[in-house]
Amino acid sequence: MISSTALSSNPDRPIPRANTGSLLLNWMADASTKLVHLERRFDPFIRPAFDALLRDPTAHVVTALINSRRANEGLRIAEEKPQPDEEAHLDSIIQSFQAQLRGLWQPGRYERGGNTKTHGIVRAEFIVHDNLPPELRHGIYAKPQTFRAWVRFSGPGPYITPDIDDVGFMSISVKLMGVPGPKLMEEEKFTQDMFGVSTPTFVTPDTKANAQLQIESLKNTQIYYFVNFHRPHVLDLIMQSLWIKTQSSPFEAPYFSCVPYLLGENQAMQYSFWPRINRRTPIPRLPLRPPDDYLRDAMVATLAKEDVEFEVRLQRQTDPYLMPIENNAVLWPERLSPRIPAATLRIPRQKFNSQAQLDFARRLSYNPWHSVPEHRPLGNQSRARRRMYDTLSRLRHTMNNVPLYEPTGDETFE
Repeated sequence: MISSTALSSNPDRPIPRANTGSLLLNWMADASTKLVHLERRFDPFIRPAFDALLRDPTAHVVTALINSRRANEGLRIAEEKPQPDEEAHLDSIIQSFQAQLRGLWQPGRYERGGNTKTHGIVRAEFIVHDNLPPELRHGIYAKPQTFRAWVRFSGPGPYITPDIDDVGFMSISVKLMGVPGPKLMEEEKFTQDMFGVSTPTFVTPDTKANAQLQIESLKNTQIYYFVNFHRPHVLDLIMQSLWIKTQSSPFEAPYFSCVPYLLGENQAMQYSFWPRINRRTPIPRLPLRPPDDYLRDAMVATLAKEDVEFEVRLQRQTDPYLMPIENNAVLWPERLSPRIPAATLRIPRQKFNSQAQLDFARRLSYNPWHSVPEHRPLGNQSRARRRMYDTLSRLRHTMNNVPLYEPTGDETFE
């Protein structure tokens, strides 16, 4: 039995104001945030038509422009190439996150640095399909089997805001339990962690860019990472904007790994989660303010009446240049490698929104290196995640005075 006495959740609150040291730059950044919040109120009225007509053609054009600026380094399938100053960039990322966490949260109330707001954590089953093609039958997909799982749905972070005031981005974190065999990190013995976000490309192409983003995030001016005169990332901003939108429910969006993983020896893949729900939950009160936690409310309402399923699809790397390992801002084209269904993530009807269960989500430590060797994370941002996630998780657990915890699936809550 797990209670909520050890932790106390933070309430939603507005995004902090920009603090660049310049009144003009602060005003411009804060104004851009207000414009995004205004757009989010009207987005559902225009987004369906835009997505149907323009999103995919625009994504193809932007991807071509991104690729036109990249060199072909002649790498092989699943081959990695360490980046210059990779460790220095990682040190900078960690330092920015640590400073931001200490500025945002008090001891006992530390949250994650990213994917911060928990919409809910739910019990699930990960069911591997039978009759998979031989090239997919590796690691957890080697045979038909079912794993118990804890699945956390979350908002973007690093802040906890009313849902309508985030940037229209959601994430999924899946912790499979009872996974046999050695693991790449020994702190958890029987888990396999999987991650997805609601954009098919990552917000930054590599750790160098990620370090730049976190420096701007520390000043609450993320917009200046994308739009500046020195190292702009306008194409990445356009690509992200094609998928960030006013979300209707965490159960109604696809999620993408964005970064590659091994699929057995000498094969690389990305994976994704596709909802089998084909409807959209109405968002209350738009264009006025919806309830602060309307995304959690949608989850509660859905699981009170029905099961939810996601189809897990694998996309193999078939072209090492057009489907790069080290640049995660490039959309892997389905014309070169379709996404193949390999498993079902089934979330049965349940109640999950007790305070004890929400606090349980804060006890867990997700890391892509909680993994069997057959699915080793690939690329510079994945290499960075090992130390970054571990360092920040240990900081959070230390500041909250709770130990690291490996779940079994047998947890119950008051």
